[in-house]
Amino acid sequence: MKIVKSLVLGLSVLMILMGGLWIGQGLNIIRWPAESFMIGVPQWSWNGTGLALAGLLLFWWARRP
Repeated sequence: MKIVKSLVLGLSVLMILMGGLWIGQGLNIIRWPAESFMIGVPQWSWNGTGLALAGLLLFWWARRP
């Protein structure tokens, strides 16, 4: 069970980071990569918020005793 929780913990961190990238691109704060279709499209900030929240929930679950 410890291996599963470690994998979920790693996945949750990736989800949080990717969600943050999507939020930044959707709000036109992060312009990397320059040719990304997500830059300046507000829908991606909402998608990123959902992904980051799901990542936070998984992170909380993986850190429970």
